[in-house]
Amino acid sequence: MNVVNRVATGSRVNGNLQFEGGLLVQGELSGQIQVNGRLIVWKGGMVRGNIRVNGDLYLFGQLGADEGTASDTQLECHGMAYVAQTGTSTGTLMAKRLQLYEGADLRGPFRTLKLGGSVPVLHDVQSQ
Repeated sequence: MNVVNRVATGSRVNGNLQFEGGLLVQGELSGQIQVNGRLIVWKGGMVRGNIRVNGDLYLFGQLGADEGTASDTQLECHGMAYVAQTGTSTGTLMAKRLQLYEGADLRGPFRTLKLGGSVPVLHDVQSQ
């Protein structure tokens, strides 16, 4: 899948971060995040904060905190968002296209993005 970055199991990373070449999250990642490539959130992994994915999202783990509200986590995906049977989203999920598998758990709001459009809530990491 050509993913060159990884947050390993047991690791916690927080901050204003940008990843080139995709990212595999097996631990915990939070903050203002931009991923240029695929974002894969593995089973047992969790992402929180404001996340922009310029590629596809594969959600096998958790988007948002268990006890957080949907406004705590917002993910904007400019590709296809796949939510697997083990995937859970308590945050706001916005994607150009969305594919849910049987058993996927969407507890927060979700919507599709208009072609060529962007949601103004999130900002590029570089502009801050």
